Amino acid sequence: MGLLLAGVTFLAYLPVFQGQFIWDDDSWTTNIGRLLRNVSGLRLIWFQFTALQQYYPLTATTFWLDYHLWGFWPLPYHVENVLLHALAALLFWRLLERLGVVGAWLAAAIFALHPVMVESAGWITERKNVLSLVFYLGALLAYGRYNGFWQAERTSRWRWGHYTIALFLFLGALLAKTTAFSLPAVVLLIGWWKGGRWRWRAEVLPTVPFFVLSFGMCLATAWLEKNHVMAQGPDFALTFPERCLIVGRAPWFYLGQLLWPVSLCFIYPQWPLNAGSWQQWLYPVTAVGVLLALWLARKRIGRGPAAAAFFFVGTLFPVLGFMNAYGMRFSYVWDHWVYLSSLGPIALGSALVARAAKHLRASVVLYGFAAIVLPVQAILTWRQCGMYVDAETLWRTTIARNPEAWMAYHNLGTVLFKKGRMDEAIAQFQKVLASQPDDTLARDDFGIVLRQIGQEREAIAQFQKVLASQPDDAVARDNLGQILLQKGQAREAAVQFQKALESDPTDPIAHDNLGIILLQQGQVDKAIQEFQKALATQPDNALARNNLGLALCQNGLVDEAIVEFQKALAVLPDDTPIRNNLGKALLAKGQQRAAMIQFQKVLENNPLDAKANYYLGIVLFQTGWVDKAMAHFQKALESQPDFTDAWDSLDHTAWLLATSPEASVRNGPKALALARQLARLSGGNNLAKLDTLAAAYAETGQFTEAVDAAQKALALALSQNNTALANTLRQHIKLFQAGIPLRDVSQTNADPDSTPP
Repeated sequence: MGLLLAGVTFLAYLPVFQGQFIWDDDSWTTNIGRLLRNVSGLRLIWFQFTALQQYYPLTATTFWLDYHLWGFWPLPYHVENVLLHALAALLFWRLLERLGVVGAWLAAAIFALHPVMVESAGWITERKNVLSLVFYLGALLAYGRYNGFWQAERTSRWRWGHYTIALFLFLGALLAKTTAFSLPAVVLLIGWWKGGRWRWRAEVLPTVPFFVLSFGMCLATAWLEKNHVMAQGPDFALTFPERCLIVGRAPWFYLGQLLWPVSLCFIYPQWPLNAGSWQQWLYPVTAVGVLLALWLARKRIGRGPAAAAFFFVGTLFPVLGFMNAYGMRFSYVWDHWVYLSSLGPIALGSALVARAAKHLRASVVLYGFAAIVLPVQAILTWRQCGMYVDAETLWRTTIARNPEAWMAYHNLGTVLFKKGRMDEAIAQFQKVLASQPDDTLARDDFGIVLRQIGQEREAIAQFQKVLASQPDDAVARDNLGQILLQKGQAREAAVQFQKALESDPTDPIAHDNLGIILLQQGQVDKAIQEFQKALATQPDNALARNNLGLALCQNGLVDEAIVEFQKALAVLPDDTPIRNNLGKALLAKGQQRAAMIQFQKVLENNPLDAKANYYLGIVLFQTGWVDKAMAHFQKALESQPDFTDAWDSLDHTAWLLATSPEASVRNGPKALALARQLARLSGGNNLAKLDTLAAAYAETGQFTEAVDAAQKALALALSQNNTALANTLRQHIKLFQAGIPLRDVSQTNADPDSTPP
């Protein structure tokens, strides 16, 4: 039966297996690559309190293992989440059976297939929820063995072993997600439900270590939520009466979604809060009234309904509204916030159906209910999974269901921007700012899009609007500084970056860009310091690491630069400029083979990359493969006709073909064809090109033409007062007049034993 439930759950979630990483998933996967790559990262996950959004190291460890097993392939991540959800349903079933709750199998099936749970099981980042619940239920099962929730005897020699297991499982649940904090209170609640009272020594005292763990993790999470996740500011400036209105309404909202899950949404509309409206006070008043009524009726209807209600409200308490949770900025309720709490009403509802069937002595009632409800839930879950296929689908679906979800417009704009659909992205940001004109983050992103499409003046206006209201906004200053730097206004840009650092001394973007400016000014040592400061805060900043490598090269520290380029490529393996820089550094160290590999990798992805073709040509030229080198120089010029270095390299190649003392290298006709082309493209007035043309004519036996070309070069040298070159050209002319071709003894094969690449 359990395997059947797991199989049906898996089938209901099939659409989500096509899903990609969506909002916030990157915070646990692609954006924390430095933490996932090695054991030192794993150590930081556990021992650096602020390494992650929240201190959930057990959850992050599962992502660490995922990365080492299959990288960033989303399918296994989704499969694991769904399997954990199915396992939680089976543990829930087992727990209810051991507690003697009728309809346990129905409750487990409803929980497994309920569409409200899709946000937890179908959203990769909510691995926190499903993993924590598995440990939470496991801890309850172990504690029940210890405390005799379902045993007549408590003399088992393994009793304290079960207690220890329960404590460790509870710690695991907390380290997966702190929503497991309620377990010790739930243990006492179960004890009250089962016995009607608490015995201090036997029932209350053993929960003290659990409460200590719970209290400590709650304090840590609350601090992180406020100071690290930044759940503070105007969006959270709610009065106590307003918070009471949220607290009173949220449980009713969640119950409505559990009973009638047909209007589910990723971001629900925020309710207007009016403490002066008596209608809004009906929610908290009736909520308190129901809890009080269930308590007072406990002797007549049993303690079960009250226990289920207290479990529901108690486990919801941290996200009801009295405490700040970052998600409250967008909505006061989220489906994943009710994941654990839903167990209470689901268990109660299933038990009521089972008892009604037993009272009527008609099992058809129970099975008929299941036959209707479970397939409907499975279908709704299947449909709900569809919105988690990718980020664009998620935000478009959210907007369709909640047109007021300004955050969805913002995130959709970001997704469209990354896809290069600029006009559509602009439209989304304009919608955000129409309803949220003070949203500085949206205005910053809008400015970035405008900058990307070349509307620099409009982009600057957006950043200036942000700074007019928030002068300490480091993000806006960084963006403004980057535009100014791009426009060549380095001094003005530096002012913006320095002001950004006054607001945030660890700002990696400001440090990186200040380093670029200092490097341009020739202050290499100071530039290196800025790049190092950027990397101290953001070790995975591949661009800053690349810039540090360039600065180290300028300081002659090529070995250290190579290390930095390699680290940058570990983060951005497909980045062409970084790979070209690594190749150049290897070439500077004389590691021609290693350099060649880097340039070839660039050309595998982009055969027309001018710099890679040019530098590969240099390597080939140095190793004696002149023809191949010339071909790559020409490809470089096809991609970038004004590539001066490539023209000079071709000229050098023609010179080598015309004047090399090694007969195997010389090729007069080829040298002449290339020299004529170079002379023509230079307008016939380039001294070096004319000298090469003269040498090529001489190599082919056309000494009259060689003398004419050399005399033109001599006239240019004299007009430029280049006495040294004029004397050299006179010697060349004498050789040509004597019918002797030029042999330049400095042109030798650098590696005569080299093999073709």
